[in-house]
Amino acid sequence: MTGTLERDGTASHEIERRPRSLAVRLTLVATAVVLFAGFLALGTWQIYRLQWKLALIERVETRVHAAPVQAPGPERWPQVTAASDEYRHVRLTGVYLPELSVKVQASTELGAGYWLLTPLRTEEGTVVLVNRGFIFPNVDAARSAAVDGAVTISGLLRISEPGGGFLRHNDPAGDRWYSRDVAAIAASRSLTAVAPFFVDADAGMEPPAANGAVRPVGGLTVIRFHNSHLVYALTWYALALMVAGAAFWVTRDERRARRTADRQDRGTEDHSEDGSHDRHSSH
Repeated sequence: MTGTLERDGTASHEIERRPRSLAVRLTLVATAVVLFAGFLALGTWQIYRLQWKLALIERVETRVHAAPVQAPGPERWPQVTAASDEYRHVRLTGVYLPELSVKVQASTELGAGYWLLTPLRTEEGTVVLVNRGFIFPNVDAARSAAVDGAVTISGLLRISEPGGGFLRHNDPAGDRWYSRDVAAIAASRSLTAVAPFFVDADAGMEPPAANGAVRPVGGLTVIRFHNSHLVYALTWYALALMVAGAAFWVTRDERRARRTADRQDRGTEDHSEDGSHDRHSSH
């Protein structure tokens, strides 16, 4: 408030707010410290996550471009994980079981259609599901899947995708598949000794087509890692700086209020002393 009239008829200077109490100041300091430390910790955690993600991408790139190695056998299946094996370049030899093939809904750079998954019985008698590639909806899947004799293929090891995809659940009873769920597909086809992973076949793994059959298009695996950790880190650090800036502004404002209050208190004391001196002089 400005221009207020005191009892002696003089106008006072603008009255600024009074300083905050000690309890309020301590609460504000504690809140600022907690927020600053929390945002700083979150930003640092995202930096660690960024380093982990970059190392993962480098590791996957190395696996993808390495020469194919023999796919893990049954003795290794319990140890197969996304961290240790996904996108590893592997090779398989065996015989396709085309009559047990499955179509799984897919969306690729070629358009919408299906992945054609066919069980491959290896020389050891185990079964590995092979994603032979993409087919369009109007393609006869049975004719595309038909292959005679043993084959040797290479491709990328992939981890099972249980449940479903595209916001839809797999329907084994209706033979409608939206994700490459190895266990569910194996159960629907009464397969045993099935590897807990599937293999995305490389391009060029399909034998020549006969009788006008259209072969699946392999080699369409998309390797993409969402990596926004640097953006998240900068966001958290920016929030930490904002808290520090707000704390600096509040501290400066508080000091100004305290200086103003001290001046006002001294002015009041001086005015009281002057008034007392005038009263004594009049006597």
